[in-house]
Amino acid sequence: MIARKTCSIPPTLEQARRRFERWRKVRPSLSPIPKPLWALAVKIAQEHGVSRTAQTLRLNYHALKERLPAERLLQPSGHSPCTIELENGQGAKMKIHLARPEAVDLLALSRSLWRAEG
Repeated sequence: MIARKTCSIPPTLEQARRRFERWRKVRPSLSPIPKPLWALAVKIAQEHGVSRTAQTLRLNYHALKERLPAERLLQPSGHSPCTIELENGQGAKMKIHLARPEAVDLLALSRSLWRAEG
């Protein structure tokens, strides 16, 4: 017998999933997702990540990602160290290792470093 690994869904993500399911049961065929549900999906994605949210809520990954603020996409979540690699159109590369990424404005840092290089 093979044991299956189960992932528990956080309560906020589960509540959002239920709201989307209720809407899908009563919506007119092919109607667009209402703005309040998109707002909920964006909020949940900021907390739990775009991929996991899109999968759980059965949304298009790219459609959800486009709705997130650009600054939020650049901020790593959690408190573990991370490495960020950037490359500009001329082929210049930059690699940054952050011990505490939550303490850094990555958008401002990357802009200032690219300006300094030019």
